[in-house]
Amino acid sequence: MKITSQDVEYVANLARLKIHDDEKDKLIADIESIIEFADVLSEVDTENIEPTYHAIKAQNVLREDIVTNNYDRDELLSNAPSKQDGCFEVPKVVE
Repeated sequence: MKITSQDVEYVANLARLKIHDDEKDKLIADIESIIEFADVLSEVDTENIEPTYHAIKAQNVLREDIVTNNYDRDELLSNAPSKQDGCFEVPKVVE
């Protein structure tokens, strides 16, 4: 696939990058080599290959979610500048 200077400018605009004219030729060559590599990868036969979701065996390391009642509501609200019905009262921000 032939990449043009306009293609590089378009991609740079999408990425919000400022590129100089002297950089365009190198970027054109880089993008063309990336596309050529992707074309080589598309020729690989993956017919009987099962998808890999993780390159390494991953396991969830999060703790179990256990509901506890550690805080007293009145104590939490004691420093609130304004409270109403056991809740923080905040100024209205949406009309």
